[in-house]
Amino acid sequence: MTQHARHLNLAGASNFRDIGGYPARDGRTVKWRQIFRSNHLGHLTEGDIAALRQLGVRSAFDFRGREERLGAMCVHGDITVHSLPIEPITVAKLRERMAGGRTLSADDAVDVMRHSYRNYVTHNTQAYKTLFAHLIEDRAPLVIHCTAGKDRTGFGAALILHSLGVASDVIDEDYLLTNRYYKRDAGAPSELPDAVIAVLAKVEGSFLAAALEAVRANYGSLDGYLSDGLGVGPRERRELEAKYLD
Repeated sequence: MTQHARHLNLAGASNFRDIGGYPARDGRTVKWRQIFRSNHLGHLTEGDIAALRQLGVRSAFDFRGREERLGAMCVHGDITVHSLPIEPITVAKLRERMAGGRTLSADDAVDVMRHSYRNYVTHNTQAYKTLFAHLIEDRAPLVIHCTAGKDRTGFGAALILHSLGVASDVIDEDYLLTNRYYKRDAGAPSELPDAVIAVLAKVEGSFLAAALEAVRANYGSLDGYLSDGLGVGPRERRELEAKYLD
C-alpha cells in the first residue's frame, strides 16, 4: 500500500493536510490525494504552488467571510476558488465583552469558540450543503479552507469524514492535528489578552462537541443533519463513497 504524508510542509500554508488514508465503511479507506484541508492560500510561495500543481489540486472551497478573504486572496492561478462565506464572529464577540468593561480570560475565549461552532449549524448550514453538492459533482483533487483551517474547516472536514463512514474517534484525531501543525499569522488580532489568543490559536475537543450538540438538538443525529440539513441522503452518500473511498 502506498504511504502518503498527511501533512504537506508548505512554506505559506502551515496547516495543509490530506484527509485520506482513514479507515471507513465496509473495510474501505478514504482515498489519498483527493481532499485536502488547509489554512488560507494567500501566502503560498512559488514552491508551494509547484507542489499543489503536482498534486493536481484544481478547486478550493473558501469558508472565509467576504471581507476576510479580500486580505489574502488565493495566489494559485490554476485553482478555481468557490466562496462559501461563513462570517467570523469570534473576535467580534470577544471585543463586545471587552467594550462592556470585562477583563477577558481563557474561559471567555472557550465560551465564544463553542458559540461559534454551534453557529455553524444554526446559521451556516447552507455553506456546508453547497460544499457537499460540489463534492458529489467531483471537483477533486480539492482543498477546503478558511483563515486558519481549524474551525470552519475543521467542522467541514469532520462532516466529510463522517459521511464516508470514518469512526468518530478517528475524526477527532484528525481535527486535533491542527494543534501540531498550525502556525498563527503574525497579523492576527493583538489587542486581546495573551491567554485569549492562546485559545484562539488552537482547537479542543469541546469546540467540535459544541457543534455536534447543536446538530443533535436541531436534527436528532449527525446522519439526520447530513440528510435533512445538507441534502446528503443514502443515495448521495453512496455517490460520495464511490468517488472518495478505495
